[in-house]
Amino acid sequence: MSTTRSFGAQLRLRRMSRNGDDRLLLVPMDHSVTDGPLPTPGGPANLTPQLAANGVDAIVLHKGALRYIDPAAFVNMSLIVHLSASTAHAPDPDAKYLVASVETALRLGADAVSVHVNLGSAEERRQVADLAAVAEACDAWNLPLMAMIYPRGPQITDPRDVRLVAHAATLAADLGADLVKTVYPGTVEAMAEVVDSCPAPIVAAGGPRVDDEAKVLAHVEGVLRAGAAGVAMGRNIFEAPDPGERARRVAALIHPAREFTDDLVPELAS
Repeated sequence: MSTTRSFGAQLRLRRMSRNGDDRLLLVPMDHSVTDGPLPTPGGPANLTPQLAANGVDAIVLHKGALRYIDPAAFVNMSLIVHLSASTAHAPDPDAKYLVASVETALRLGADAVSVHVNLGSAEERRQVADLAAVAEACDAWNLPLMAMIYPRGPQITDPRDVRLVAHAATLAADLGADLVKTVYPGTVEAMAEVVDSCPAPIVAAGGPRVDDEAKVLAHVEGVLRAGAAGVAMGRNIFEAPDPGERARRVAALIHPAREFTDDLVPELAS
């Protein structure tokens, strides 16, 4: 994962890409702020050690959720603290706003932070400004930044239009993102076009929940064939019948050279 960032930022990026193949399996679990509690017994506290033990490179959480999670889970997995929020009940759910700072994320031990921007939202101006401000703070503190950026709002008629997805991704890179999460535009060829247009590594969103695991794995394979760095998959992992096993199968595609054992994470305190 080439970068001109400082030693500290490079070190944190390397921790996230600990397999040395520049590929990433990220599991966002910030959905509870937007949509309500995760439909998984025990929520993030129960899910986190399962994900750490099954090849997940990093998870995305809001700051408060970390109070209920054993830090031992992060011995072999990185932490991305999400700084943005909105709820599905707001007049404009696409209008994201900052609810935490880079300094807070550092105090919590984060390896990176993430910010959500909806390109085309009525509040796009503020979201883009927030992304730029967070990028400045990340530069000052040597902390990597992931932009979750999508064409989404009243001005967007086709959120998978490859031109719009590429515009969103390059905007994020131009404003300082080290990693870009965006929508899969529907085909390997279209995804490859987005990847080729963006100087920062791209991870594709996992998309809506799909019951057929074969379709989930086919999505991951398509993303990788397009040259993307990997996937940021939430619902299709944590809502799977066995989240740990689903994570392991996705991780095996992303990191084919890795040996998956049952001791990837130390035993957590009871």
